[in-house]
Amino acid sequence: MSGERNPGKPLEGRVLADTDLVTLTDLCRSCMVKTETITLLVDEGILDPVGDNVERWRFSVGSLRRVKTAVHLQRDLGVNLAGAALALDLLDRIAELERL
Repeated sequence: MSGERNPGKPLEGRVLADTDLVTLTDLCRSCMVKTETITLLVDEGILDPVGDNVERWRFSVGSLRRVKTAVHLQRDLGVNLAGAALALDLLDRIAELERL
């Protein structure tokens, strides 16, 4: 897959391009969450993986920020997943408007 990082290299210490894709394992490790958490975020529409099944899922670099923000909203602020999805959509919209 174009943009996919070298599977033998750890993510730590690497500068990732916007076009890079990371594995489910790398995403979990980088965000310090379990696979189940990522699956819930996908089910809620917070993440949109590439790949036809969980074993083949790849995530954009932007997914790292989305996971960390969703986890922060849940753990630290007590926001449920639906609320986290709404907050992330609003943050994305604000960023889009600021670019105009």
